[in-house]
Amino acid sequence: MKRSQILIVIAAIALVAVLFFLPKVVVNNEDKDVAATETTAGVPEGHSEDDGHNHGAESGAATPEAHRTATPEQLMALTTTRAKYNKATDEQTRNRVAVELGEAYANAAKYDSAGYYYEIAAKARGGEKSYKRAGDAYYEAFTFAATQERANEMGAKARSMYEQVLKNNPSDHDAKTNVAMTYIATSNPMQGITMLREVIASDPNNEKALFNLGILSIQSNQYDRAVERFQKLVSVNPQHVEGTFYLAVSLAETGQTEEAKAMFNKVKGMSNDPALNTSVDEYLAKLK
Repeated sequence: MKRSQILIVIAAIALVAVLFFLPKVVVNNEDKDVAATETTAGVPEGHSEDDGHNHGAESGAATPEAHRTATPEQLMALTTTRAKYNKATDEQTRNRVAVELGEAYANAAKYDSAGYYYEIAAKARGGEKSYKRAGDAYYEAFTFAATQERANEMGAKARSMYEQVLKNNPSDHDAKTNVAMTYIATSNPMQGITMLREVIASDPNNEKALFNLGILSIQSNQYDRAVERFQKLVSVNPQHVEGTFYLAVSLAETGQTEEAKAMFNKVKGMSNDPALNTSVDEYLAKLK
């Protein structure tokens, strides 16, 4: 989880950097998991102004923030590879270079463009790995979408790529979990919740699904449910920093102060992230 995300959390943990795109939610009364109804903007994500294609420029033009994530070396590699792609005269060469160009865009944190070129290669070559690569790139673009329209566009693109993966490999839980999260940001959030439950039913120790369900429980203020999810997650992976942090948050919100303090202090020993440690210190100060 990516990785960052657009995560709508309570103000006290707003400083924490997270990797999953998460919406505001309403409670699903059936079993206390949650469904999404609205989303908000996050870190802008764009593509190069002159990459020679049009795949969402109208709704997601390149931004200074996106460009600042790329080093001069990455931008030079991107320019060189793009020129190589444009000069290719046969389809086989262009499809091969499309993968290189997708990699160059991904390295420069321009994930929508990476997905675009990975998709070209996947459609030409076929294969589960090719479609998974394209889906992953579009999913990253989805998590950084600056508008609901852009999130819908990139989410739909990611789903279309992952559908090809799941046709061949229905047990690819990573792809299924990502598809679920794109649905949670749409008008049909319960489809995403159902898919996450299916992943957990098939793989009870799936860290990504446990994390997402825990976060969704926090979003709906279902902290008891969140405690269950994150306790399971950290039992599966005791070194899961974000899971440990959100377990501490959930414990604090359910009045389990001493347990929360222990978890927050554990986080401080696990991470050197200044933003995360600042949030931990703020919580600990409130719990004194």
